[in-house]
Amino acid sequence: MLGEKWTVFWNEYSADTYLYGSRIVFHKKDDVEFTNLLMPPGTVIKQWYSKTNFQMQRIEPALPIIDGESEYQITLNIDAGENENYLVRLVFFDRYGVEAGNLTLRDKVTNFRCPLKTYSYRLQLINGGVTKLNFHSIVIQEVINETT
Repeated sequence: MLGEKWTVFWNEYSADTYLYGSRIVFHKKDDVEFTNLLMPPGTVIKQWYSKTNFQMQRIEPALPIIDGESEYQITLNIDAGENENYLVRLVFFDRYGVEAGNLTLRDKVTNFRCPLKTYSYRLQLINGGVTKLNFHSIVIQEVINETT
């Protein structure tokens, strides 16, 4: 059974987006076209945060607060060509900003748990050999396990 749901969009703010040689077209809120023919694989295309320093970054958190006790399901609504690959990585941090773990996702739908000491996290869209993709949204939903 699934619980509360959060939808993450690619906003028009260009911070934390790989812009060098990139062509980004915002058709609608849930339809962003990204093209870059020369970007090396392994490069972070876009990054979202659960905790930000507004004074420094000038952006608000785009990710929900999650805890290490619950299970979550992440759904990637991203279209890419047949031989075009991308990855999504979750990087978890403790309250001191030290990395507490990470998880790399390759499937459209994945269930995950974060480390117990997670205080904040980042979600990164990574180039895995893609030259063009259409980003619609990323949905994070809590999984509720009912015990009977």
